[in-house]
Amino acid sequence: MPVMPMGQVRPSPVDLLLVADVPLTGQRLRDGPRYARVRAGVYAPHSTWQALAPWDRYLARVHAYALVNSDAVFSHESSAALMGLPIFGEPRDIHIHDPDRARSRRFGDVCVHTSVDPPVTERRGFAHTTSAAQTAVDLMRVLPPAFALAVADAAISPFQGGTNTIDDLRAIAAVESDRRGRGQLAVLWPLVDARAESVGESVSRAVMLWAGFEEPELQVEIVSEGCRDRVDFGWRTVRALGESDGYEKYRGESADDTVARVIDEKRREDRLRRECRAFGRWDWSAAVAVKPLTDRLDSMGVPRMRPQRPALLATLGTNPRSAPSARNRKPADTSSTA
Repeated sequence: MPVMPMGQVRPSPVDLLLVADVPLTGQRLRDGPRYARVRAGVYAPHSTWQALAPWDRYLARVHAYALVNSDAVFSHESSAALMGLPIFGEPRDIHIHDPDRARSRRFGDVCVHTSVDPPVTERRGFAHTTSAAQTAVDLMRVLPPAFALAVADAAISPFQGGTNTIDDLRAIAAVESDRRGRGQLAVLWPLVDARAESVGESVSRAVMLWAGFEEPELQVEIVSEGCRDRVDFGWRTVRALGESDGYEKYRGESADDTVARVIDEKRREDRLRRECRAFGRWDWSAAVAVKPLTDRLDSMGVPRMRPQRPALLATLGTNPRSAPSARNRKPADTSSTA
C-alpha cells in the first residue's frame, strides 16, 4: 500500500452508488449479479467488491457509512482505515463516537462509543475522525498486543506516513480516566519505535522480544563494495542480520521491472551475507506463527537473553475484532522498499 500522509483520507477502493441517486442515473442497483449491497442504500459493482482485500472491503464499508451519515465521528479501526493506519483482517464493526450518548451501544455492525474523556478529533476532508494519536491510543488498548504495537509504531514512523511522536500518544493516554487496556499500554510504551518501517517489522520485533531474544538494532546501515545498504534488524554481538520481507517491493510496473528488482535484491543480499556471519529473512506468516521466526533466529545464533512471555506470544496470528474469514490475513503491505 503506498505511504500516504495521515492528514488525508484514503479514497474508497470501489465506486459506491447511492440508491437515492437512481432517479438521476437510471441504474438498477438492486440487481444482485451486477451490484453488491454494501449497506442500506449503498451498493458497489459486484465483481469489484468481491475482489477486494479484507482491509479494502472494510475501508469501503466505512466510506459507505459516511455517505449516508455525514455527521458521523469515526473512531478506532474506522478512523484508522480512513487515515492509513494498519488494519488487520476485516474489522467486524464500524466505530463512531457520539458525545451525546450516555452509554455505548451497538446497532448491527455499528459500534457507537461514548466516554467520560472527550476524544481528540479532527476534520479530514469530508470525514470527521478521532486524531491519529487518539486513534492509535484507542487501538493500543484493545488490539492484540503485537498488532497494537504495529499501530503505535505506524502513527509515529515518518516512513509509514506518521506525523506524531511517542510523547503525543503518551500525553493523550495520561489524561484519560479509562482503565481499559491500561496494563497493555504499560507493556507497549517502552517498545514503540519510530524507526519501524512496516507492520511486519513491528510484529517481528514483538515476537523477538517476547520470545526472549536479544533486542535487535533497527535499520542497520552496512557500507560495502561501494554500496550503502539498510537492514531491518541487526545483532552485532553475533554478527547476524535479519529482514522482515514484504513482497510488494519486488512488484514493478512491468515484468522486466519486476525481474530487475528481484535481481537487485539478490545482489544486495549477497553483499550483506559477505559482511555478516548469519543472515535470515522471513515473511508475515512466519512472524505471526511465531515458531518459524524463533527457529530462524535460533539457527542464526541470536541469543536468548530473557524469559519468554508465552501469554503475549499466544495472541499472535488472529485478531478477534476481525471477521472470522479474515483473521489470519496479512495486513495491507506497508513494507520498506529498502
